[in-house]
Amino acid sequence: MMTQTHTDVVPLEERAAMQDTYGCINWNVKFLPIGETQVSQQQKMEKLQNMYQHSDANPKEVTCLMKSTFYTQHQHVNQGKSIKCHREEWPFWFDELGMMVHFKELTGINIKETLTHNLDLKGKRLLNYLTTVCVHKSKRFHQTYARLQRMRGQQSGCSEDVKKMLLLLLSYFEEESVFFHVDDTCLAEEVELGQVPLTPTIIVCGQSCYSSTRYMLSLDRNLDNTNISSFISALWLMFGSYYCFNIHYPSELASTLSQTQTKSRNHTWSWCGSDSRP
Repeated sequence: MMTQTHTDVVPLEERAAMQDTYGCINWNVKFLPIGETQVSQQQKMEKLQNMYQHSDANPKEVTCLMKSTFYTQHQHVNQGKSIKCHREEWPFWFDELGMMVHFKELTGINIKETLTHNLDLKGKRLLNYLTTVCVHKSKRFHQTYARLQRMRGQQSGCSEDVKKMLLLLLSYFEEESVFFHVDDTCLAEEVELGQVPLTPTIIVCGQSCYSSTRYMLSLDRNLDNTNISSFISALWLMFGSYYCFNIHYPSELASTLSQTQTKSRNHTWSWCGSDSRP
């Protein structure tokens, strides 16, 4: 893992060019799809924007339009456009459907299926290691484990195991949290975004992941998805955001995110990130 590069003072376009492209099959697409022009891409982008305003948008049509405009979407990333600009131009990109389409075009991987399947298989092994071998690593880690046991109660299932695994990893590596907690009744406009990290962050609507039934996703202190009903969905949307928008893992979270990523991939999975994302 290379040392984290401080890119905050680098112009956006140069910052995008600094990122490693390992693992992407379509990082720098040189040509428009056959039959497409800059005009047709613009028309499709505007059509997607209009469709987003209606709750009855056809998923198949959205998928087709997002796939056919991938070239322009990722050109915008490589040009260093801001998250806010992406959100305005490609609103479906921040929903589950749009994120899946873009990530699949970028890497050849279905992020939702792959992450869910492999966390189910390999996450239990890591969780067992954390709760047996590592449980006495430190007083702080032991206290975290005991607190999570009380919070979890009788809840079971893959999603609950992943929550516990992620929280224990954060404690094990003594890293910052990927979560920002708000009241369970908090509205999107009530979230104090000035206190939220700039990096992709899961907003937990409730006092704990175990009690929450609703999540939001923040990127660059913009609420980009305000009604995520599943913890697993919030998790893969967060991971997808790092790769789709070419964001480094922050140094204060690199170990936890890298370890979770490792447990969520199989032998065919290569992330498209920088050297800070093995």
